[in-house]
Amino acid sequence: MPASLLALTLSLLVLSGCLFSLWKGGPAERVGGGVVLATLLLTILATTFLPVGVQPIAELVIDGLAALALLAVVLIYGSLWLGGAMLLYAAQFSLYAFYFVTERPNDRLHAIVNNADFMGITFFLVIGTAMAWRARARIAAA
Repeated sequence: MPASLLALTLSLLVLSGCLFSLWKGGPAERVGGGVVLATLLLTILATTFLPVGVQPIAELVIDGLAALALLAVVLIYGSLWLGGAMLLYAAQFSLYAFYFVTERPNDRLHAIVNNADFMGITFFLVIGTAMAWRARARIAAA
């Protein structure tokens, strides 16, 4: 469970972005939104129910699977926003790997970089959804 009001607010923003993509996005945005939503929910479940020693491994696996799922979506749909989201997932995976390999405890820097990265992923998702929605509206108007 998010420990602070800021973390809870960021989680709600990510949830809102995912729901927006599922509601108004095209096929790529809906799958991408589902992947990001699943990542958010699995991370919350992992940090809530798993022992502290196992959490870094779970987070590493969750982000790795999310990046692989987005890679499949990129190969199918080839959207620019998906490329940006994948790069941010790679950065997040690297962050978890660095902290895991060096056996550093999660600190303030980890929280800041992790939250900024996940908000960037959500930003790319929302922008991609807005672009797909606008393109469909333009086609419908023509």
